[in-house]
Amino acid sequence: MKPNLFIIGSMKAGTSYLWTLLNAHPSVFMSEPKEPCYFVDPRDLEAIFPWMWRRGYWKHEQNYLRLFEGSADAPVVGEASVFYTYKPLASGVAERLYRFNPDARLIYLMRDPVERTISHYWHNVRYFGEHRPIERAIREDAQYLDVGDYAMQLAEYLAVFPRDQILMLTFEELAGDLERTMATVFGWLKLDGSITLPKIPPQNVTPGQFDGPVWLWRRLRQQNPLMRAAVDRLPPAVRRFGSGLVTREVNPGGADLSGIVDYLRPRQLRQTDTLADLLGRDFPRWTTLNALEAA
Repeated sequence: MKPNLFIIGSMKAGTSYLWTLLNAHPSVFMSEPKEPCYFVDPRDLEAIFPWMWRRGYWKHEQNYLRLFEGSADAPVVGEASVFYTYKPLASGVAERLYRFNPDARLIYLMRDPVERTISHYWHNVRYFGEHRPIERAIREDAQYLDVGDYAMQLAEYLAVFPRDQILMLTFEELAGDLERTMATVFGWLKLDGSITLPKIPPQNVTPGQFDGPVWLWRRLRQQNPLMRAAVDRLPPAVRRFGSGLVTREVNPGGADLSGIVDYLRPRQLRQTDTLADLLGRDFPRWTTLNALEAA
């Protein structure tokens, strides 16, 4: 069966949380892994998510469809790939998805863009070897602001999909009013909304402290398949010992974020004004973003 539900982002806006909640419904089947990224151009995917590129779902449609073989007769079958809204580093996704299933339903999660951007940075530090200080990284690397430009990311989808096939939610709605928000989601999917939701907190929250990979080691391992294969064959004890030598302690909880918040607010307020005009709604729960106006 072809999937008919896609959580298309946004990164660090609660997609894993929503994936888990949807998967708890008896009439929903969500893929494992959560984000196969099948509709991202392979050249883009290799650059932004090499681990998933190596899984090779992009090589043939049947590779991708096997992820949904266990769906049985579930009326809603889906996946959740945040890189589906990662322009301009991943472009053309909406058109590929539309050609695959023009009747698909899409869910797009948004979050206070200032908080999302900062969380995005710490995610890249933890998993992708981001080594620059936060202000320098966000000022130099457009991806951090681009992913939070929700109007820009949605434009590609609104150009090809009917508006009623795209459900726009915020993380703040999901976390702050879970039962009502999920009732909206299930009703939109034409599913029974009377199920008992699992008692789980939001997932993939930035920890107060973690060990992140040393940038140079991360880059060498990603770019050198022979080194990667050799490391993967080492005994677990040796790998754990080596891991301690190529990681560094990171302390997000103790970071001074005032400078980067001041930098982000005016820029992301302009982006959010465009989004509000596009969707015809405001975002009062984005308190970090709106603190500038309240001051």
